[in-house]
Amino acid sequence: MTDRFAFHYTPDGYSTSGARLMGRQAAGAGLLRAIAAAPDLEAVGCFAGGQAHAAEGERLLREYGYAGQVEWIAQGRPQDLERYGTLYHPAPGIERLAWRRLGIGERRYSLCGVTHAPAGHAVMSSLANLLVAPVRSWDAVICTSRTVRDSVRRVLERQAEYLSARLGAQRFELPQLPLIPLGVHAADFDADPSRRDAARERLGIAGGAVVFLFAGRLSFCTKAHPQQMFLALERAAQNGARVHLVLCGSFAGDAVDKAFHEAAAQLCPSVRLSVPEHDDEADVWAAADVFISLADTVQETFGQAPLAAMAAGLPCIVSDWDGHRDIVRDGVDGYLIPTVMPGAGAGLDLAQRYDDGVDSHDTYRGHTSQAVALDGAALARACARLADDASLRRQLGDNARRRVRAEFDWAVVFGRHRALWRELDERRRADAVLGPALPAAVPDRLDPFELFATYPTMQITPASMVELAPDASLALLRRYRELAINRFAHAALPTLEEFGQIFGSIESRPMQVDELLDALGPCDRATLLRGLAWLCKMDLLRIAAGQA
Repeated sequence: MTDRFAFHYTPDGYSTSGARLMGRQAAGAGLLRAIAAAPDLEAVGCFAGGQAHAAEGERLLREYGYAGQVEWIAQGRPQDLERYGTLYHPAPGIERLAWRRLGIGERRYSLCGVTHAPAGHAVMSSLANLLVAPVRSWDAVICTSRTVRDSVRRVLERQAEYLSARLGAQRFELPQLPLIPLGVHAADFDADPSRRDAARERLGIAGGAVVFLFAGRLSFCTKAHPQQMFLALERAAQNGARVHLVLCGSFAGDAVDKAFHEAAAQLCPSVRLSVPEHDDEADVWAAADVFISLADTVQETFGQAPLAAMAAGLPCIVSDWDGHRDIVRDGVDGYLIPTVMPGAGAGLDLAQRYDDGVDSHDTYRGHTSQAVALDGAALARACARLADDASLRRQLGDNARRRVRAEFDWAVVFGRHRALWRELDERRRADAVLGPALPAAVPDRLDPFELFATYPTMQITPASMVELAPDASLALLRRYRELAINRFAHAALPTLEEFGQIFGSIESRPMQVDELLDALGPCDRATLLRGLAWLCKMDLLRIAAGQA
């Protein structure tokens, strides 16, 4: 049935006209473009709650060039989905759709959702509910990266433990969890060398400058904390490179705008900074030399901006975090910068604050990201290497362009969707109709450092070795702590007095984390573990794996 396709239209899933564009909406729009461009789709069904929504879904398809049949399938008549085979939903919450299907026949059609970011409690709850909803093996929830799939599995496993202990449940049937990345319409970013000089002139970029580009939401809570990027680029500039940083995106308010500029002025005064208007977006891709995206929040799961950069032929410096490691090959398309965060047990209070409404979703993600650090030395080396070597930039950029076209163009990715739907059709025809002490953890409110345990390169363990950086001082710590990009997180981190105790205990020798915690005496272990990661994030502490 893959010559037909049905999608559940929700404005929040596909529209890119809202005031706050998120990656999931850009991904939904990209998928609709791929559907419209598919040469052999004879009909598309738009499953919508009303004719106005159906008309909007059809309008988007027509704008993208679809010339085939579009049918409105009313939500009150889900049985009409049978002739389409699979219904695609632009979120992971297919449980209500499964309940709706139950009364008309579970084998009539399959359901296919997609998980972009499992950091929100509403998403975690919808995932946990899959174990009690009538989903079947011929349904699927697409995971866009390996790390997202790991997080989804953690929620499902914890829910299964609870149901087994509470209800004696032993049999669970789950949807498939296939791994299919997001895509990019690579041709949109084809390099146009003829416009490079004019674009650089319009952006005020001096001749000979190396332009590092960040593109995406400009938020230190929900995207990427900029401090280590600023410091690494400053080191490259002090080593003789003419560094120009372009931040392309929108700030989440004037306070965030001010915080970014304050931090840049203090941390990278030798780097020229530009924040172009939205109308200049095409220019920034033409003018850039290197793409840099150091995501460190649990909101991030894949990263479409690195795909766009690779399509534009730019080498990428990205954090070894979430799905970035599924995109960029270290030393081939750019550089993956190692990351570190505490292990399970360091963040259950953060999840509880969020659940209690003390913290917003953005604050929850921001508090968590304050305990995620990059390898500052590796980042500085990567920035300096690409700032100094034009031929290396071209080589890595060419590799990146070829990789995107071969693996991540939406035409290729949509082909993988259609292959999945063929598999679900076969399962629906062939599969038979599918489990163990009461756990303490709430399945859909996990400690973020357990839920996202596979995001970083390594975790802070009792055996990890910590030592102060050569230039570490309490004076520098106070300065960093009072930057607006860090000040918001005081409630999630040790006090100045506790930081002083950490400095006094480590002094000038490396020591194991468990030895340090013993030396500190009675303490809030979770907060202190986050504090160690934060000190590493500030490049005031070095953390290395130790022998167990």
